[in-house]
Amino acid sequence: MPKNSKAVKRELDDDVTESVKDLLSNEDACDDSFKKSSLIVNNHEGEGKECDVEEGGSDGEEEERPAWNSKLQYILAQVGFSVGLGNVWRFPYLCQKNGGGAYLVPYLILLILIGIPLFFLELAVGQRIRRGSIGVWNYISPRLGGIGFASCVVCFFVALYYNVIISWSLFYFSQSFQQPLPWHECPLVKNKTSTYVVPECEKSSATTYYWYREALNISNSISEGGGLNWRMTLCLLAAWSMVCLAMIKGIQSSGKVMYFSSLFPYVVLICFLVRALLLKGSVDGIRHMFTPKLEIMLEAKVWREAATQVFFALGLGFGGVIAFSSYNKRDNNCHFDAVLVSLINFFTSVLATLVVFAVLGFKANIMNSKCVALNTNKIVALLGNGIDERLIPKHINLTHVSQVSADDYHQMIEVIRGVKEDEYQQLGLESCSIEDELNKAVQGTGLAFIAFTEAMTHFPASPFWSVMFFLMLVNLGLGSMFGTIEGILTPLIDTFKVRKEFLTVGCCVLAFSIGLLFVQRSGNYFVAMFDDYSATLPLLIVVVLENVAIAWFYGIDKFFEDLKDMLGFTPYRFYYYMWKYITPILLLVLLGSSLIQLTMTPPSYSAWIQEEAKEQTLRFPTWGIVVCISLVVMAIMPVPVVFGLRYFNIIDDNTSGLSTVSYKKGRIIKETARPGEDDDTSLIQGKSPSEAPSPMPGNSIYRKQSGSGGPDADTAPNGRYGIGYLMADMPDMPESDL
Repeated sequence: MPKNSKAVKRELDDDVTESVKDLLSNEDACDDSFKKSSLIVNNHEGEGKECDVEEGGSDGEEEERPAWNSKLQYILAQVGFSVGLGNVWRFPYLCQKNGGGAYLVPYLILLILIGIPLFFLELAVGQRIRRGSIGVWNYISPRLGGIGFASCVVCFFVALYYNVIISWSLFYFSQSFQQPLPWHECPLVKNKTSTYVVPECEKSSATTYYWYREALNISNSISEGGGLNWRMTLCLLAAWSMVCLAMIKGIQSSGKVMYFSSLFPYVVLICFLVRALLLKGSVDGIRHMFTPKLEIMLEAKVWREAATQVFFALGLGFGGVIAFSSYNKRDNNCHFDAVLVSLINFFTSVLATLVVFAVLGFKANIMNSKCVALNTNKIVALLGNGIDERLIPKHINLTHVSQVSADDYHQMIEVIRGVKEDEYQQLGLESCSIEDELNKAVQGTGLAFIAFTEAMTHFPASPFWSVMFFLMLVNLGLGSMFGTIEGILTPLIDTFKVRKEFLTVGCCVLAFSIGLLFVQRSGNYFVAMFDDYSATLPLLIVVVLENVAIAWFYGIDKFFEDLKDMLGFTPYRFYYYMWKYITPILLLVLLGSSLIQLTMTPPSYSAWIQEEAKEQTLRFPTWGIVVCISLVVMAIMPVPVVFGLRYFNIIDDNTSGLSTVSYKKGRIIKETARPGEDDDTSLIQGKSPSEAPSPMPGNSIYRKQSGSGGPDADTAPNGRYGIGYLMADMPDMPESDL
């Protein structure tokens, strides 16, 4: 397999004094993106020889861990992972629902108290330990090693349905190259005697009909499978193919894709904002967004929803943040990265909200004009038959209904309401208010595939804007998918030492096969089920345990020493109190409130009833409730299982293997040092002896550092393809064979 000449090779310092730098410089092998490494192999007789490791080599072989080509590539990867579809269709909805501009205040406060500290924590542990989530939490505390496995399970569940949303966007993207757009108006049905509008479309709207009937061909309930939707199946195959091709070489391939997938959405958002501001009514939408409703800030629900949005906006608990950070240099300023990415995420949410409300303001203005015209015709029809002509202001000319403005209409109905106070309701006249239109809160697929698509049909050159919008959604989704899949692949490759190419293809094929569940006619209901139950509660538990593991098991003081050694400066004391007290308490409160909400709200979903052409809330059937509970249990199960295996010493202490390691109080315990080699090097600030055993029987392997050839300059190796946690013969210590 040819080597990639552009791969970045890590330089090891000449004076490594900590065995964390010996043990934890993971190198994955046998990948195109890696270069040859110079190794020293020592056999039992103490003879050493230098050899160049080529792909397909054997004993004692090891290669460099891949690295980001540049800091920009890394930042774009983290931004692409954290900035996703939720920034476009969840944040604006929450802003509208929870007090407009006032919602930004609790969001910013909780971003500072929860978001940035936890994001910094995940970046720091990934960069320091240089492992995926499984290896990181095994190292921090073996009994909490299940945290990493739980993260992988949640990532897999989320990837299953998240890529379905990308496939929906791909479908709409493919249908946007038409003039007029296919969802521009309701389809007509012709028979021998007449032509009429499809009843389902006539009762709803053109975009609503197209989404539910043409795109999803949705069934009336989750129990009615209805067979596969072949068009969505092809789109799902295309989505998984793109993810697989982008991820097959790890960060060396996905990193390059990030330049487009992370930056293109910003280009589209800015273009949409400029275009929307030139449309009539956009200012009304933005004014509605930023009009603060301060009284809502006092409600606990607003703070809970803000905390949940902060939590998920940054991708905490998925393992993607840790995985991306593990490919960094150890002296990288991850504190700067944490603050930068968090602020970029926040301002992206605000930018997306501006765009959404500007476009919705334009749409509301159009809908209001239609409402005024419709109700003015009602008034004309009622003149002399329920409404006296003298009630109409003289400056209003009803002979040209299209020229009647919204202000004229409101004057008419105010006069009519004042005179016919008792009979006004029977007249059936609507208020036709732009505010009422804007208060119709929509989120998720309802915003992207119904409200926004309807607004774009009124844009000049609407196919162009539709292509741009759905291409933006595809890129936003792919950026998040890359981080999610990396949160699965990196820990498994580090731990089980499998080929990245094989694991990537296998993971994508398995996910596509399971994902067929989501592209049957009832698939949208399963997407809602997974979205509600597979991630929220498990991720909250995972992040609570992450925080507790660092602050109380590993030790916050020790962690601060590590950060000082890694960053070159001591982080602000603010983080000490956040990690030890404030953030865990806030997370537990959020977890408790989420549990209460989950138990008090019966499991239900919103179903589209074809005959009535409207949504209806239905309860999940018994088997559906079992699936909901199973999703939560399966995601959390690794935590108590691994804890039990460790606590009761069920995992044999003498188990050997390439991916095993012994631990004690958060440190990796290794064999006794060789004669003549320093024994005072430390894993963390000089507290543990340093010596790595051989990954292969009969050999000990050490990396030869540049500029030095003596045995004291050797650093410990890491296993081929993987975690580098090598087996230590310590019968009295628990050991990880996970």
